[in-house]
Amino acid sequence: MILKIAHIGVAVRNIEETERFYTEALSLGISDREAPREIKASFIPVGDTAVELLQSMTPEGVIAKFIEKRGEGIHHIAFQVDDIEKALDDLKAKGVSLIDERPRKGAHNSRVAFLNPKSTYGVLIELVEPEKKS
Repeated sequence: MILKIAHIGVAVRNIEETERFYTEALSLGISDREAPREIKASFIPVGDTAVELLQSMTPEGVIAKFIEKRGEGIHHIAFQVDDIEKALDDLKAKGVSLIDERPRKGAHNSRVAFLNPKSTYGVLIELVEPEKKS
C-alpha cells in the first residue's frame, strides 16, 4: 500500500523567506512552485522525498488557521501509494477516519486524500497517488 514518504508539508508564514533558508543555508534546490487553491507551495527535493513549503494566500485559509493555532512547522506527512482508492477503502475498513472519502486533485496533477488526525495519533497524513504517465 505505502511505497515511500512522498513529502513532508511545512506550514510557513513567508514562503520566499523560508525558501532562502533551504536554498542558501542548506544548499538545496527548489524543483517546483505551485499555487493550487488558496495555497502557495514550493517543493524542495531531498533524496527520494521532498519538503513541501506551504503558505496561505488568504487569512481564512487552512494553512493560516494552522499557523494561528500551532505556529509554523510540520503540517503533514504525505505517503505515496500506487492505488489511492484501494488504500482509502482498506483504511476505512480498518476503522481509520478519513477527511477525504474520495481522492481530489493535488499538486503535480496527483490525486490526494487526507486521513483524520484523530485516527492517526495526532498526525495529519496525506495519501498521494502521482499522476500516471502514459
